[in-house]
Amino acid sequence: MIFLFIALPLVVAGILPLVGKISPRLLPDILANAVFAALLAIALLAGPSLIGQGAGLQPLVFLGEPLGIHLALDGFSLFMLTAISLVGLCIGLFSVNYMEHYGHKAAYYALLLIMLAGMNGLVLVTDLFQVYLFLEVAAIASYALVAYGLGHEELEASFKYLMLSAVSSALIVVSVTLLFGLTGSLEFGAVSQALRSLDQPLAAGLCAALFIMGFGLKAALIPFHAWLPDAHPSAPAPISAALSGLLIKVSGIYALTRIFLKVFGLTPALSNILMILGAVSMVVAAFLALGQKDIKRMLAYSSISQVGYIVLGIGLGTPLGILGGLFHLLNHALAKSLLFLNSGSIQMAAGTRNLEEMNGLSKKMPVTAATTLVGSLSIAGVPPLNGFWSKLIIVMALVQAKRFGFALAAILASVLTLWYYLIIQRRAFFNKPDEKWRDVREAPFLMTTATVVLALLCIVIGIFFTATISTWIEPARDALAGGLQVIQSSIGIQ
Repeated sequence: MIFLFIALPLVVAGILPLVGKISPRLLPDILANAVFAALLAIALLAGPSLIGQGAGLQPLVFLGEPLGIHLALDGFSLFMLTAISLVGLCIGLFSVNYMEHYGHKAAYYALLLIMLAGMNGLVLVTDLFQVYLFLEVAAIASYALVAYGLGHEELEASFKYLMLSAVSSALIVVSVTLLFGLTGSLEFGAVSQALRSLDQPLAAGLCAALFIMGFGLKAALIPFHAWLPDAHPSAPAPISAALSGLLIKVSGIYALTRIFLKVFGLTPALSNILMILGAVSMVVAAFLALGQKDIKRMLAYSSISQVGYIVLGIGLGTPLGILGGLFHLLNHALAKSLLFLNSGSIQMAAGTRNLEEMNGLSKKMPVTAATTLVGSLSIAGVPPLNGFWSKLIIVMALVQAKRFGFALAAILASVLTLWYYLIIQRRAFFNKPDEKWRDVREAPFLMTTATVVLALLCIVIGIFFTATISTWIEPARDALAGGLQVIQSSIGIQ
């Protein structure tokens, strides 16, 4: 059952180009969205029972032959798979109408499904080299998707993304090679046990530093963020949503968290490094977002800032900090995907991404305006929306651990976030209506359906946050519990 998260999207991606010859539009739309819906159903219905029955570890087999890859399903991986499938389904629905003017939808959906398979594989594997393998599967598909429009801006952004991502991949594979030389293994548990028995602190520290730089580039943490403000605005809106809502979290945050909490253990030194990177990203990117006129570029810098919150919470390393970081990962995936999709609706209707050229669009696009307000307030941390609770938990964890400077930085970044999202609302929607928008209409039904679903999730999770935490976030946190022991004892938290 677990292998379907990888096999199903890859098989459908393989047949989509042929299907596109028969039906260039309808069948690719149906097939791709059916895959997203099926994977979401498996994650929601079968995932918890698989973990409960102890069936969470399975070898990957092809034509009856083992491939040497083991897939492991625990609370953390199931949490990520659910988020990937949920956001992916909304992106797929939005793409039905939005990608019409790009053409070649079968190729687009094939690339999107390959990226999905790569992310799912990365979440499920238990081996360092396999992490690198699926990281590259997702990355290669994402390079093509960023350049999908084939315009000058898209191609330039994709090339920059490719070059910096190649540096990231090189850092990661060098670290994997060094760890194999040190320990003779690549499996998470075996490497972790070997590192604890070896007296090689400098070599282990070098490997950890390479991972921080490599996955920091994937997550777009400052100062490793240069590719993201170009890639996200240039890509089609659904791909911007996939990159910001999913890819940087899976290939950056998930991989970093899994490796440091399952392989190295979160030592005080690693904790401080991650917290500093998170705090710097959080505050500096918020200031950079304030100066943007391009709505998608502003959202891109916002993604860097919000990733800083996630890394700050996880880097703190206390149970409450991990809980807040993982909760904010989910909340940001939903809200930022919503905002990038709405930026695509605005661009398609008004023909511009420049905030200074927009005025009074709320009269013409009331659903887009309302859902953008929900997403903006959620990311800014306004109660009772979901983003408020995850930010509050992170701040509470920092105060509990007596890291008051970081807590103040988190509050400052939240104020700045509210500031630049109010700028979006005022300039795009709530100024005096411009006469040139008299022919603008609301986005098509499936596009608004996708954004309304995401907005409702932001509201419902905010209202029922305790149920969300107990059902999804705590099992994910508990799956990482072994890596918390070192840091907890060092700061006196039981």
